[in-house]
Amino acid sequence: MPAPKLRTALLAVAVVSGLTSPQMFAQPAPVRVAIVGLEHGHVVGFLPQFPKQHDTELVGIVDADPALRAKYEQQFHLDPSLFYATLDDLFAHQQPQALLVYTSIGQHRRVIEAAAAHNLDVMVEKPLTLSLDDALAIRRAAREHHIQVLVNYETTWYSSNRAVFDLLRENRLGEIRKVVIHDGHQGPKEIGVQPEFLQWLTDPTENGAGALYDFGCYGADLMTWFMHGEAPLSVTAVAQTDKPQIYPRVDDDATIILRYPRAQAVLMPSWNWPFGRKDTEVYGATGYAIAVNATQVRERLSESSPEVSLTTPPLSAPEDSSLHYLAAVVRGELQPSGDLTALDTNIVVMQILDAARQSVRTGKTVTLHPLP
Repeated sequence: MPAPKLRTALLAVAVVSGLTSPQMFAQPAPVRVAIVGLEHGHVVGFLPQFPKQHDTELVGIVDADPALRAKYEQQFHLDPSLFYATLDDLFAHQQPQALLVYTSIGQHRRVIEAAAAHNLDVMVEKPLTLSLDDALAIRRAAREHHIQVLVNYETTWYSSNRAVFDLLRENRLGEIRKVVIHDGHQGPKEIGVQPEFLQWLTDPTENGAGALYDFGCYGADLMTWFMHGEAPLSVTAVAQTDKPQIYPRVDDDATIILRYPRAQAVLMPSWNWPFGRKDTEVYGATGYAIAVNATQVRERLSESSPEVSLTTPPLSAPEDSSLHYLAAVVRGELQPSGDLTALDTNIVVMQILDAARQSVRTGKTVTLHPLP
């Protein structure tokens, strides 16, 4: 949509030229989307977004659990006709253009392959899946059926991370030398996540691990973006359970070290922070930048310059939110290759997470090899 002043000028020209029509400045039709799964707690923050935007229209919600369907119908005052027990029921009654997946991570591959069979684009909550093998199977399905598979991270929409990326792209920090990324909170039980969310978060067969996967994916995603898709040479990880009375089956604290030819990254995912945090420190050969939170950055660009703090401007649509972004991709307005949501980026993320889990299990550094 043109900016207001430009739109007015174009309209004036069109009026003079006799070219006006009702469709000239019509908004594109909203992209029809369906939600699959209600057991991922992030859906609670997601459902209220639909009435606030015009890029997408919610046409269905799929979940096999009638109690969960009833819970969300009542909580968000949703039309009962939106709800379906299975994907087959949804497809029999609706024609969505994309699926938003809020299942456990262990169900991602199944849902994505079903979407691919119907030629539907998909956006899943992070991380992409449970293993590198599953990630490669998802890539095969996406290529065969020519669909987009996107991965939604909260930190993708942080203007602070974009500002740090821009500093790197403009070579204002010099070549990357070290990156330190902290992600996590006090723990899912401690912050009171929904029972259905806690059940699979603490199940290694449905979440892949504990904090290692739940929060390690954020840092792996950012570092892969900073490195323009380059995978590390090796991955070394340690993980432990400091609260076995709460998390007897999964880790609640981890450290992951990524080694590149001329750089290192240290990822620190945890369910043991004293409070929630998602911050990123990037140290280059000549300067550094620290994304303190979603909008604040501290930077020092040379030895002779002082550190400065700044508030970064909001990101512009459609790169300011997941729904705007998804709609632009479905319409063909954006090609997501190489960015934080993109499948190619998140294949590398899964290569890192899978290797980190193996390193924890064996106590050894895992050397990565080129992907097929």
